[in-house]
Amino acid sequence: MQSSAPVPSRYGELNLVSDPSTFFSLQESKLLDIEIGAMSPAPEIGVAVFLLKDDNKILFGRRLSSAIGLNTFALPGGHLEFGESFEECAAREVKEETGLDIKNIELLTATNNVLSDAVHLVIIYVRAHLSDPSQIPLNVEPDKCEGWDWYDLEHLPQPVFGPLGAMLQGGFNPFPTITNSN
Repeated sequence: MQSSAPVPSRYGELNLVSDPSTFFSLQESKLLDIEIGAMSPAPEIGVAVFLLKDDNKILFGRRLSSAIGLNTFALPGGHLEFGESFEECAAREVKEETGLDIKNIELLTATNNVLSDAVHLVIIYVRAHLSDPSQIPLNVEPDKCEGWDWYDLEHLPQPVFGPLGAMLQGGFNPFPTITNSN
């Protein structure tokens, strides 16, 4: 195993392995697999997009293929892939699910949701706008979503996906607020 020159960090100097495939022997690798398999499941990280239109419209779709949130209305979004930023995930998921291109992606908040002994979701919520306001959402994944439509914040479809519904009922407003600088 070859190491590179020490790299400074806030925890002291680190020696990085230049060839990580040689870091563990085959036997150590098998032990590591067994130990990791025995660990409790890790949280799933998702990005959900408040896609805003006009003064008060939000894009929602009814989920069809998920054991979590089946038949509830949810925002476009999905799993964060390794190495992906929240903004990249938001743009990719909206494009994959609706065919829409988005811009002005902003981080809003995050929720930590332990839904059962086996389901732990961390949801990153972002806000975005259509790149071209004349775009129309398409149902690109009809096996996963019944369709997409715009809803007024005060008249949302029901039922809304649990963690999202709780956040909105608690008063969360995804629309930008205008502050008076007087």
